[in-house]
Amino acid sequence: MSPRQITVLGECVADAFAEPASASNELALRVLPGGGPANTAVALARLGTPARFLARLSGDVFGRLFRAHLETSGVDLSSAVPAAEPSTLAVAELDAQGQAAFSFHAQNTADWQWTAEELARVDLSGTACVHTGSLALVQEPGAVVVEEFLAAAAPHATVSIDPNVRPLLVHPDVYRARLAHWCGLADVLRLSEDDLELLLPGTPPQEACDIWHAAGARLVVITRGADGALASLDGERTQVPAVPTSVADTVGAGDSFTAGLLHHLGARGLLGGRLAELRLDDVAEACRFATRVAALTCSVSGPNPPWRSQLEQLATADRA
Repeated sequence: MSPRQITVLGECVADAFAEPASASNELALRVLPGGGPANTAVALARLGTPARFLARLSGDVFGRLFRAHLETSGVDLSSAVPAAEPSTLAVAELDAQGQAAFSFHAQNTADWQWTAEELARVDLSGTACVHTGSLALVQEPGAVVVEEFLAAAAPHATVSIDPNVRPLLVHPDVYRARLAHWCGLADVLRLSEDDLELLLPGTPPQEACDIWHAAGARLVVITRGADGALASLDGERTQVPAVPTSVADTVGAGDSFTAGLLHHLGARGLLGGRLAELRLDDVAEACRFATRVAALTCSVSGPNPPWRSQLEQLATADRA
């Protein structure tokens, strides 16, 4: 079965990584196209799902980089909005384990300026799932417009949300105040264990799942890095181990996991409504696939998700 279109809404971010410079008083930055929703759209398209990205793309040097990267990956930008504002920049510092800490340059940038008129023009008749999250859901003035778009999309498509908490830019209280509302809109909630600790400090993952189920989310998936993933479907749980890999860095791994999860569900015709046909075995299989996608992303530098051919090669090697 060919997967139906998934529409992703959110930001593009220029991820800048420090590299050795030629002089001691210089800092060289290697800039890669990133941003959680953009990474997810790219990963979906590379896996073979028709992926449309709703973005506000600046005409600056970073915006041109985003557009080229997305189009080369096969992402549909026909509904993207040309924006007059500058692009968002994030400077990443990596620790010894490849974990990234970001500082953001995001004030009044293109990504947060959504208007109701811009999103009212979007046709969702061919969309099985709408995915969003990260800063697009909390950065004003566009955050409320994005929430209203999700509410309008919900009767026609599965809704997926990844909070992707960025405490250096937006206080976690802002996310906490909106999370129950998001669960009321979402069928799928995917977040990391770091997000969990920021949103519900000290809460066991199973208890957090039940809290979010009660608020409305049918499927909750918490990714736990090297410990794999915990998935909960209406309170039924399954745990999936991580795929061992040599880690270059973890940038974009969670976004790739989300894409792998949605791609696998969509390819089996399980997206498009309230997940009525979804069973725990389906979730476990989708999570196993998603961990392979995330592992390949961790094995290379930056948010560079794998292509379907790379997954097929990995599966062939596993069978050999």
